[in-house]
This record gives sequence, structure tokens and C-alpha cells, in this order.
Amino acid sequence: MTSLGKKLIRRRMVDLSSDDTRFARCLSTLDLVSLGVGSTLGAGVYVLAGEVAKEMAGPSIVLSFLVAALSSVLAGLCYAEFGARVPKAGSAYLYSYVTVGEIWAFITGWNLILSYVIGTASVARAWSAAFDSIIGNPISTFFASKMPMQVPGVLAEHPDFFALILILLLTVLLAFGVSESALVNKIFTAVNLLVLSFVIIAGFIKGDIKNWQLSENNVNFSQSDSPDDMKNAFGSGGFFPFGLEGMLTGAATCFYAFVGFDCIATTGEEARNPQRSIPIGIIVSLLICFVAYFGVSASLTLMVPYFHLNKNSPLPEAFQAVGWEPARYAVAVGSLCALSSSLLGSMFPMPRVIYAMAEDGLLFKHLSGVHGGRKTPLIATFVSGFVAAVCALLLDLKDLVDLMSIGTLLAYSLVAVCVLILRYQPRQLNSPRAMEMLELNGNEEDRVIMDPTITAASAQHKETLSLVMLFNPPGDTPTVLSGRIVYVCVTVIAAVITILCVVLTYNVAALKDASVGCVVAVVLLLVALLFLTIIIWRQPQSNARLNFKVPFLPLLPICSIFVNILLMVRLSAVTWAFFAVFMVAGFVIYFAYGIRNSVEAKNAEKACAPVEKPLHHPRQDLSSGAAVV
Repeated sequence: MTSLGKKLIRRRMVDLSSDDTRFARCLSTLDLVSLGVGSTLGAGVYVLAGEVAKEMAGPSIVLSFLVAALSSVLAGLCYAEFGARVPKAGSAYLYSYVTVGEIWAFITGWNLILSYVIGTASVARAWSAAFDSIIGNPISTFFASKMPMQVPGVLAEHPDFFALILILLLTVLLAFGVSESALVNKIFTAVNLLVLSFVIIAGFIKGDIKNWQLSENNVNFSQSDSPDDMKNAFGSGGFFPFGLEGMLTGAATCFYAFVGFDCIATTGEEARNPQRSIPIGIIVSLLICFVAYFGVSASLTLMVPYFHLNKNSPLPEAFQAVGWEPARYAVAVGSLCALSSSLLGSMFPMPRVIYAMAEDGLLFKHLSGVHGGRKTPLIATFVSGFVAAVCALLLDLKDLVDLMSIGTLLAYSLVAVCVLILRYQPRQLNSPRAMEMLELNGNEEDRVIMDPTITAASAQHKETLSLVMLFNPPGDTPTVLSGRIVYVCVTVIAAVITILCVVLTYNVAALKDASVGCVVAVVLLLVALLFLTIIIWRQPQSNARLNFKVPFLPLLPICSIFVNILLMVRLSAVTWAFFAVFMVAGFVIYFAYGIRNSVEAKNAEKACAPVEKPLHHPRQDLSSGAAVV
């Protein structure tokens, strides 16, 4: 049992001493920004603002997007630091592998694959439906009458061959080359941003600030509206018609509008300067997306009173209301370009995560094949594209879309946990090439060899845990004991936050009524959280130089973990049931294949084999480039 436990938590060693890669390093910072914006700023910007403004937040939707953006930036900052630390393919999967162990890495990677497959299929069907709507719905009418599928809840009403063909075409484009894919993505993203700029400028020109200051006295409802309908649609008027609670509820929905930037983290082996480009790409793309969402929601609620918005097609109806009906054609073009770039953004990272897992032996090794000429993960690209195309063709994806949220939020949480743990770990070199990370399982002898400034006596010094050590550690550099203290504290913090989120989600009524039991439970959990946070804050941090570091540790990663877990707990029981079924299938693959074929397992076996070891290394190369992470 002990042996199995060690296998589950063994960690990945990453060699940062070389920039060699099987991929083509051809992506610039602009390419990464375009990829992040295209993936994040999908067709939701043309629909989501109307739905949230009408039903949840009213004009305060602009603040909902601000709160959602700040919450997303917490996760984005954590990704940015790891992009600077580990410029390799794999994104959150790899980050988890080098920090918290193999089983968590597999869970993360497996859920990322699920998220990308469902995301690709659902966006392809949305593209097909949008195009079909523009031309008068002939495609859906034909297939609904000729090829109906009568399995509600599992299969779609009719097969969507248009979505199938669209995914296969983009699969060929991705297999052809990353630079060509990036060029196409930049074109779609540029058109989308131009259309959104037109929408924002036009909205501010035709808008009226009075639509943010409405009251029941200056609003004319139709005679058919009952008082209850008026109250439900209008709320209390003003900028916060549904109160602060409505604005925060809207922020929780708007949070998902910023999902997608993590695809930038999978380009670690294809960016020209990943340690610089990945952090910049993530932060700049989130900033651009926030400006776009903020501007569109502001212009929309300025043009039309929030309770008159059409939540299915808010922008065309809004332009028609102000007498600019031809603008609907620009909106149609923009929405198709947004869907196209979003589809590329969903498909681009999917084969790279599969490749990284197959390269590590956790998935079937054949999936790690890379085309010698095109430098793309060819087999993983075609396999993942085919699976997504079949899902888009046949499945009813409405009940599966929330599964995307679990995979994404789990990845966000684990990346925040990894940043928190790794920043406080010892044995990180300060050399130009290998300064980012040092494998956490290394022994003290390795530490002395890799950093000769440390004496053998100090390396062998044994530390003892005490109350003073928790709040006033003796040194200003991390040690093995301080690293373990942080590791345990972060584990307990994750458990405390999970319990706190469950209490806050399922006992809202009791908390509003000031139930003593619930209030005491929340206070105790918050005190425990504060106590653990202070312990982590008091521990020494690594002084490794990075191109980007998350500020305000440990506060920001803990806030990110809280936001992500809270949103996960709010998902429905049906979604968690689907998640459990999918995880069972994943664990079958891992325990039947991955745990035995893991590259780290084979490396461990080689390390345990008896080898002749020279007694002295007078001329041993201790150059910085020789370090293994």
C-alpha cells in the first residue's frame, strides 16, 4: 500500500537546461495574445451581456464583469508565473505533475481533455446554428425532417454534419502547421475586435444615460403587464435594479466568459520566448477581454432599457430600437468570426495536453507522435479532432456543457495550489538557465553538489518542528521543514475552503436568518483559514528570479482557490454525476496503463538499479546549464 501511495504522488522532473523541443518555436507574443483573446472572447460577448443584464444585474452588469475579471485575473496570474517557471507543453497538467504528484496531474489532464472536447463540439454546433439562422434555417429544417434522432437527453434532435465538417477542416489546419493556424486565428480575432469596437462606439453615440437611472415613475409598461411581471422584469430600477446580490449573481455567470486564456499555457514549446511571452499573453488577453465585455455591456444597457433587452439576440434588437438596423449584419459577421476563433482556441490546446500526457506515459504512447516536417502533434490532433467531430455530429451537449466548468475550475484551483506550494520550497537554483525549479524530491547530497556554497554540515543539519518555527522561522531562505509546513498548510486550507463553500452554498437561508449554528461554523472556518494563511505568510519564500511572479502571496492564490471551489460547489448534482462517470473511465485507463508505463516510474527503476559511483569528482561540471528540474 505504501508503494502504491508513492507511485500516486511521484513528481515529474523537468529538464530546463535545454531549449530543445520537438515542436517549432514560431509563435510571437502577439500570436499568444491573439490566441488568448480569440479563445476567451467568443460569441458569448454578443449574447451573454443581454441575458445577464435583463435577468440578473441590469445596468450594474458592468460591475459584474469587473468582479468576474478580477476573479479571473487571480487564476491568470498563477498561470503566468508557471508559464515563466516551466516553459513546456502541458499547461495545468504539467504544473500539477511537477508539484503535487502524478495522480493529481492525471485528474487535471483528463478533465482538461474532457473540457476541450465538449467545448469544441458545442462551439461547432453554435457556429452551425448561427450560420443556419443567418441564411433562414434551411440546414436544420432539412436534417430534422429527413434524419430525426429520437433519443432525447442523449442524442441531438438531428445530426449536424455542418459542425462535423467544420471541426474536420480546422483539424487539418492545425495539423498543417502552428504558424498557419495562428495566422488564421489572428484574422478572425482582428475582425471580431473591429466589430466589437464598432458596437461599443455606436452604443455610446446612440445611448442615453437616463437608461441607467430609470424609476417606476418614468417607465411606461404595457397594459398586459401584471404588477408581479413588472416587478420581476423591472426590479427596483436605477443602476442596481436587482440589488447587490443580483450584481454578484451576474458576476458568477460572467466569470465563465473569461475562461479560455489557459490555452496560452500549452504553447510553452512553440513560443519563441515562452518565459516572457506566456505571462504577457495571459495578462494582456484578459485585459482586452475585460475592456470588450465592459464596453459592450455598457453600450447595450445605454441604448435600450435593460428590461426591454432580447436575451437571445440583444445587439441586433438594440440597434433596431435606435434606428440602426443595418448594423445587425456587422454583428452577424462578428459573431461568426468570434465563434471561429473560439473554436480554434478550443481545438489548439487539446492535442497538446494529450501529447504531454502520452509523452509522460500516462496515456497511450502512440498519441505522442510529432510530424517531422510540420512539427505538430499529428496523431493527437487527428484523434482529438475526430472524437470532437463525432460528439458535435450526434450528441445533445446541453447537459454536458457544465462538465467543462468542472475541468476548468479544477485546473485553476490546482495551478493556484501549485504556485503557493512551489514558491516556499527549497533547493531552487539562482542560475540563468536552471533558476526556475529544482525537483522537489532531490536529497541533501544533490543540494550540496548543485550548489557548492552550501556546506555538507549545513545540509545535514536537522530541523525540528516547534511553535516558534511556525510563526518565526530562523532563516530567510526556504528549508525542507518550512517547505513541508507550507505543503501541509495548503492541503488543510483546500479542505477548509471546500467545507466553507459547501456551508455558504447550501445554508444561505440559515445564514440570512442569522442561525447561530451556521454563523459559528462559518466564523470558526474563517478563523482556521486566517491562522493557516498567517503560518504560510511567515515562512521564507524562494528567491529564485523569474520573469513574472504572483504578487501578494499567499493571499491571491488562496482567494483564487476560494472562488474556483465556490463555483464548483454551486454546480448541479447531475453535472457531478456525469463527472464521476467520466473519472471512473479515466481511472481505468490510469491504473490499467498509465501507472505502469509512466516515464517517471521507469526513471525511478533505473535510479534504483545498482551503479558504480566514483568516490570523488574533482572536475565535475557544476555549470548552471546542467541542472535538472
